[in-house]
Amino acid sequence: MLEFKTIETLKPNNEILDVIKDYTYKIKKGTVKHLLHTNLQVIEPTEYIIIYPTTLTILEYKINEISNKPFYIKEYNQKYSLKEIIQILKKIKV
Repeated sequence: MLEFKTIETLKPNNEILDVIKDYTYKIKKGTVKHLLHTNLQVIEPTEYIIIYPTTLTILEYKINEISNKPFYIKEYNQKYSLKEIIQILKKIKV
């Protein structure tokens, strides 16, 4: 059986929370887990699930040296930077 040990709990981004405070939303905190007896790590992203005024799921991954766009929107199937995410969220404001 696979055994995981949580190394780190990822906190939600304050800048995104400031923009979506007027929306109806849920947040699932992300984690970084280590697979015991191996050198593998699993990253579960922080999820921002916006329910109203539109349905949008934003995933925030822990930044590494390769990626400069740590956000992913499931509905648009694209990666974004923080600046781009904030612009998108402001556009959907009621």
